[in-house]
Amino acid sequence: MYNVGMRIPRSAALAALAAFAIMPAAARATTLAEWKAKLPPATYTVMFEEGTEPPFSSPLDKETAAGIYGCAACDLALYSSKTKFDSGTGWPSFWRPLPGAILTKLDTSIPLETRTEVHCKRCSGHLGHVFNDGPAPTGLRYCMNGVALRFHPGAA
Repeated sequence: MYNVGMRIPRSAALAALAAFAIMPAAARATTLAEWKAKLPPATYTVMFEEGTEPPFSSPLDKETAAGIYGCAACDLALYSSKTKFDSGTGWPSFWRPLPGAILTKLDTSIPLETRTEVHCKRCSGHLGHVFNDGPAPTGLRYCMNGVALRFHPGAA
């Protein structure tokens, strides 16, 4: 279930914004025009215009094989299948990203609601949002757009 009223401590929000502001040089190396030419339209819209795919539209939501989920733009490894779970929301969900894989920033695009966006650390592409209604051990739900992910079956 969504927890749309999630509150984030101010100190955590400021830290997230500061981390996002320090974008890796590799993220600046590819222009938006280059990403637009390289990626399918739905992927570009989600990742670089911060769109959202329709729920239950991604085959990755029901993927159960072992493997690694990478960024659909730059292929940075983001999540292990070991942390994937069925949240019932219609989007692939994980309870923890791989170390050093993501950046977060505040999303205030919906009036009276503050959410936390998740972005790829390498290319800064928008992946989805993180909520505090996930399973143990973290209590977090990284709710990702399937078009922003690339699945690599194998060892997780």
